[in-house]
Parts: sequence; C-alpha cells; structure tokens
Amino acid sequence: QVQLVESGGGLGQPGGSLGLSCAASVSAFTINVMGWYRQVPEKQRELVATISSGGIRNIANSVKGRFTISRNNADKTVYLQMNNLQPEDSAIYYCYVDGYGSDYLEVAYFGQGTQVTVSS
Repeated sequence: QVQLVESGGGLGQPGGSLGLSCAASVSAFTINVMGWYRQVPEKQRELVATISSGGIRNIANSVKGRFTISRNNADKTVYLQMNNLQPEDSAIYYCYVDGYGSDYLEVAYFGQGTQVTVSS
C-alpha cells in the first residue's frame, strides 16, 4: 500500500519560483523511483523529473536548467523546485512513485495532483 501526499504549487508569476513536495507512506513496499509528471487538458501526462533511490535523475528537456528534483530517502519525500517559471509550465502536477511489494512485482502510483498556474 502506498499513499502520496502532495503539497505546494498554486499561482506563480513568469520568472518566479514555486516548490512542490510529496511524502509517501508505504506498507510492505520498497520505493525505487520518485518524481513528478504533469498534465494539461487534452494532452497526455508527461514526465517532468524523476530520481531513483540511488540519486539518478531524469529531467525533461523542457524544464532542464530551471527545475531541480531532490529526495529524502529516510522521509520518503520528493521535492521539485521550479525556478524561472513560464506560462507553459501551468499544469496539474502529479507525484509519482514506483517500486515493488513483497511479491517483487513492480508497481507505479500517482498522487491526486496539485495545480500549478503561471500567470502575471
């Protein structure tokens, strides 16, 4: 069982910054990758950034150099620092976690989503 609690987001100005965090509560589950996806209406959900338990990062080209992902393995929390925000960053941001349970089958979970709106 995995529960994800997202916080942060909201309204940001172009060129400004916002931060997101996501805390995972797990039972009989080992987390591998944590990260963030985003989605706008009528488009597919897209990867923003992920980070493995070993610290390997995968960051979308559209946010590279502006967004930073980090995680605290002990607290099972992942963070996304978003700098130099652009209007096209407006989306619902979803926390992402994958890993495996006691059956060693890999499973992925998404959070409920948090709205990020970039507007002046």
